[in-house]
Amino acid sequence: MTNALSPVTDQSWSVDVAGLTVDLPIVAIKPDFAISLMMVIDLGVRFGAHVGARLAEKLAPLEPEIVVGAATLGIPVAIEVTRALGLDDYVILQKSPKLHLADALSQTIASITSKGEQRLLLDRRSVPLLAGRRVVVVDDVVASGSSLKGSIDLVRAAGGNVVGIGVILTEARDWQETLGEDADLIRSLAHIPQFTQTDGTWMPIPQTFL
Repeated sequence: MTNALSPVTDQSWSVDVAGLTVDLPIVAIKPDFAISLMMVIDLGVRFGAHVGARLAEKLAPLEPEIVVGAATLGIPVAIEVTRALGLDDYVILQKSPKLHLADALSQTIASITSKGEQRLLLDRRSVPLLAGRRVVVVDDVVASGSSLKGSIDLVRAAGGNVVGIGVILTEARDWQETLGEDADLIRSLAHIPQFTQTDGTWMPIPQTFL
């Protein structure tokens, strides 16, 4: 059920994120389709440190030299994973066309939670941080896979070697087709399904489990 002003329903989905349980609100995207929404920036410092440490444990064997994350919700993930790996530098891919990004490397992406197409932008001054180095790309959630694919393509365009992908949550299965062989690089902490209404109650769609 939703109210007239908000797609946020009165239901939630509980997920165990590597030992820390969070309840995610179910948000209706269409009358018969909904997702459980994780806003990592609203879950507090403890959650950020927890997921950063757990993702770092999964990514450390890949011997990454630098972490890449995409604005906006990938920023805290990139910072916490970098910290937990004992690294210092990280690279953020921007979405706002700021003045200093006029000649940035660019990729067009789409997101299940954002309207219309967006662009990911890599500041050319960050290219030396990536060229010839072992890179892990991180994000909060992978659903369609478009944002992660754009991030990976930009890193490779800059000469980086993508050795792993770390996400807090995988959602449904569309990302597997979008990423192709790169889907094998995914290291995640938990999975969430998508939802449809049955007699006024939001129920998980069986095909969206892994």
